[in-house]
Amino acid sequence: MVACAMSNTVDKAHYDEREKRYLEIINKYEESQQHIFPKLYAAVVLALDENPEQDFLGEMFMDLHLDYEELKQIFTPYHVCQLMADITMDDLVEQIDKQGYVSINDCCCGAGANLIAAINSARRKLEDAGLNFQNHILIIGQDIEELVALMCYIQISLLGVAGYIKVGNALTKPMTPGDSMENYWFTPMYFSDVWHTRRTIRTFIDLFKEDAT
Repeated sequence: MVACAMSNTVDKAHYDEREKRYLEIINKYEESQQHIFPKLYAAVVLALDENPEQDFLGEMFMDLHLDYEELKQIFTPYHVCQLMADITMDDLVEQIDKQGYVSINDCCCGAGANLIAAINSARRKLEDAGLNFQNHILIIGQDIEELVALMCYIQISLLGVAGYIKVGNALTKPMTPGDSMENYWFTPMYFSDVWHTRRTIRTFIDLFKEDAT
């Protein structure tokens, strides 16, 4: 429900189907129970606001044993993800100087620990260089299991970055230029003026390339 509500504030292409899905879920609960969900969402917002350097939903997921036994889900501890992120971003500012932004991709994103760590590592490096990280990093993720993919979507959305998550098998149905947008979830920041302008410019460049050929 949170993912649907977030998406529907900005992504009008998916609005009707996700609004329908939201209502189908919430209506399964008694009215006396429905008030619990905004409180749970508020707890997530407050947790990430207090400490953005954590995989809050991933840790809750594992602590409460909500993983599916058949999937053998074990999320990478956040401190390990942070170490990996810190040692792989040495030339981040140089890349941004050349192309304006960098994309960070995890094709098996789970609840988003690796991407969250990468966001925080990038944020620190870009702030040291006097740059706003929200304008210069694009987060891309995919996972075969919808529940955890939407956990990732919620968390990266709350961290205020542009990006999108695809629900699907990265081996058999990877992201492609002509991909259907059916199972894509775009963060609110993805629709900001900066990123909209970037996509518009990219579209014109691609059109000129096609005309040239």
